[in-house]
Amino acid sequence: MDQPPAARSEDSFAAWAGAAAIAVAIGGVVYSAAFLGGVVLEMNPELGILVASAALMIGGLLSTVVLVALYQRVGGGPWALIGLAFALMGALGGIVHGGYDLAIALNPPTADPITESGLPSPVDPRGLLTFGLAGLGLLILAICARSRGALSPSVAWFGIALGVLLILVYLGRLVILTPTSPLVAVPAGLAGVIVGPFFYFALGLELRRR
Repeated sequence: MDQPPAARSEDSFAAWAGAAAIAVAIGGVVYSAAFLGGVVLEMNPELGILVASAALMIGGLLSTVVLVALYQRVGGGPWALIGLAFALMGALGGIVHGGYDLAIALNPPTADPITESGLPSPVDPRGLLTFGLAGLGLLILAICARSRGALSPSVAWFGIALGVLLILVYLGRLVILTPTSPLVAVPAGLAGVIVGPFFYFALGLELRRR
């Protein structure tokens, strides 16, 4: 028996969201390698910030599709909606932050008073959106998915772990500031290189199997 148009549309969206989630997983590794290697370790700061900014902006765009699909998978509800709202604000922060840094990297200004004065980014202070709200939103959505059985237990737990790590990255950048500090670098490395890519890749596979 043929599916109704609405069901076919949801299945098609879930398939696209699954592909987007896999792309986000790959982009997360690219961002982490470019930022940690190129910028933090100063192997090639100019190229590092260029690649990291583009990856952050594109990843934010793609993650909006993934987050909406995850919300649909959870089945809605007030807590899931709050999680989606926070996570989408985090994605928007990533888009704006990445776009801001990309604009500067492509056309460097003659002076950058914000960086020179040590002030936080006016569009995403210390990663409030890209790490803090993104992590909080994902944490809520992953907990909802775990409690409702919307995702396999392992994927849901990795989502919870990723949410916690992103919040820790934000708190580290807020209090410690130094990106090479183990209290900042360790959770950032785990989130960007291991937990984040695994979660989004596995989530992508689950969404495509809908």
